[in-house]
Amino acid sequence: MKPQTVLRLALAMLVLGGRTFAQQEAVVIPPAETPKPALINSASTAVQPTSSPAVRKESGFFNSWEERMRDTLAQQPSWPIPLVTASSGLVECFRSDFSRQITPTGTDTWNYGNSKGANLIPWYNTEFDTAVPPYIQHNSAKAEDGFGDFSMLLKYRLAAADAAHGNYSFSASLGSTLPTGSYKNGSQDATVLPTIYGGKGFGRFDVQSSLGATLPVADTLKLGRVVAWNTVAQYHVGKFFWPEIEDNSFFYHAGPNDGRVQNFVTPGLIFSKVKFQRDSLYSNALVFGGGMQIATTQFHTYNHALVLTVRTLF
Repeated sequence: MKPQTVLRLALAMLVLGGRTFAQQEAVVIPPAETPKPALINSASTAVQPTSSPAVRKESGFFNSWEERMRDTLAQQPSWPIPLVTASSGLVECFRSDFSRQITPTGTDTWNYGNSKGANLIPWYNTEFDTAVPPYIQHNSAKAEDGFGDFSMLLKYRLAAADAAHGNYSFSASLGSTLPTGSYKNGSQDATVLPTIYGGKGFGRFDVQSSLGATLPVADTLKLGRVVAWNTVAQYHVGKFFWPEIEDNSFFYHAGPNDGRVQNFVTPGLIFSKVKFQRDSLYSNALVFGGGMQIATTQFHTYNHALVLTVRTLF
């Protein structure tokens, strides 16, 4: 047999043997299985929602509080808190006021804090306020400087609608003071302060009013009762400016000023509101303003007063 023929037979046997080996390997080694899709199981940690984290609502005490607060404020007008008159709606902020009163004798008295503090919205339609006791500086040798009384207030919004659905708000509150003042810088007895509020808007113009009373829990004939009626008119100019004019009236019953009436006219300007971020859902902002109380009645405990306010919304 020729060498060429032997070589060809050897190559043929080698090829046939390789095919047989490949066939045996195909039988011995099974093909890899295609992975099955995971079953949807709400209890399995491997299965996650497909929604984006930005869309998914966050849970937690503070997130729930903020969401509830935004929903509550969205149902009322967006007017700023007046300089002296209390707002007819609800607000969540920390507020600090400062006033400089010029008395008929020519002395000036500074009030740091002016019985303002933290205003919170812990529940729907409800506001709870705690006021930091003010520090009163008399600048007179006849009176001692010191802190005033501690006060708190619970307020409920009875009805409200935003600018697109009526532009109004009505509320009622019950406040109280505790005789914590030093050196006669507060009342000698605790007091209760019931108050009602109302407001109506007409485009960029709004009017708000409050009517309340300061009722001592004891020594009424000695301390007397005071009825306070405050009304403010505001107008929105541009983006931030809210010029306003207020009328602040006080009616005295019993006590040393029985039968007397005291009235002030207060022009002012509120700058509202400067947001810390552009996000519409971000509520933190700064509001500030000032004005001058001017006595308009013959009886008045001070001639005029400079009033400044700073509010941090959160």
